[in-house]
Amino acid sequence: MTKREEYESRTEKLMLPIVEEMNFELVDVEYVKEGGNYFLRAYIDKEGGITINDCETVSRRLSDLLDEADFIPDSYILEVSSPGLGRPLKKDKDFARSIGKKVEIRLFQAVNRNKEFTGVLSAYDKDSVTITQEDSEVIIIPRSGIALIRLALDI
Repeated sequence: MTKREEYESRTEKLMLPIVEEMNFELVDVEYVKEGGNYFLRAYIDKEGGITINDCETVSRRLSDLLDEADFIPDSYILEVSSPGLGRPLKKDKDFARSIGKKVEIRLFQAVNRNKEFTGVLSAYDKDSVTITQEDSEVIIIPRSGIALIRLALDI
């Protein structure tokens, strides 16, 4: 387990009781370095959407627990926010919730000279994602080749 994975996993364990108590969903936790700063980001959601007050409440409670546990030696910035409308699908529960919905997929490498696909998510498993495009073509994409998959925003 990498340092990043350890920090994310331990933070998730600290957060779960907080978000469950508030009837929120813990969408994701990430520990990243951007510019010269480390960021510990937690994404939360709930039916009807997350408010700034929800983020503030969770952030304060999580900050206290992180200070107590003190397992991240680096200086970092804690951010708690909504995952937003175009949130990526990362976990199986994200895929399950999105079956039958239109998704956008970006690949690391082109398949049939194309690195971007849009279609309705019709199936997934641990190895692949299946979408049906508007022309009814069914495409199976290996999950290992996906750089980003998220709900499509129809604007």
